[in-house]
Amino acid sequence: MGNGVRIVLDTAALIYWTLDPLKLSAPAADAIAKATEISISAISVWEIGLKTKQGKLELPLSLYGYIDRLKRLERMEIEDVTLEVWLENLALDWSHRDPADRTIVATAVLAGCPLISSDHTIRSFYQQAIW
Repeated sequence: MGNGVRIVLDTAALIYWTLDPLKLSAPAADAIAKATEISISAISVWEIGLKTKQGKLELPLSLYGYIDRLKRLERMEIEDVTLEVWLENLALDWSHRDPADRTIVATAVLAGCPLISSDHTIRSFYQQAIW
């Protein structure tokens, strides 16, 4: 998407940004506003789908409708979980076992950019995390 500021959002940050922006911290909201490219890992789609199926998250529209809207957002890129991402996931020197969190962090590591996350475990591991 050109030269500019790229950020990665974790799943919670994505949900807050798109559905309840007041839940974002001021630094997170500022970083999102200033970003020229906003990336999410496709694993966030999986996480959102699981949470809706389990009744832990209620979307104001269908999952497919929500994803369709994400795809049409300016500045938004949904990153595939590639072999390179899986290998980076495995290479992380991090004892955290959550595959989605590890994959999201690996996505940010490979992009070399900040990660927006309210998750303390992620923020204590990934030095470029913003909240």
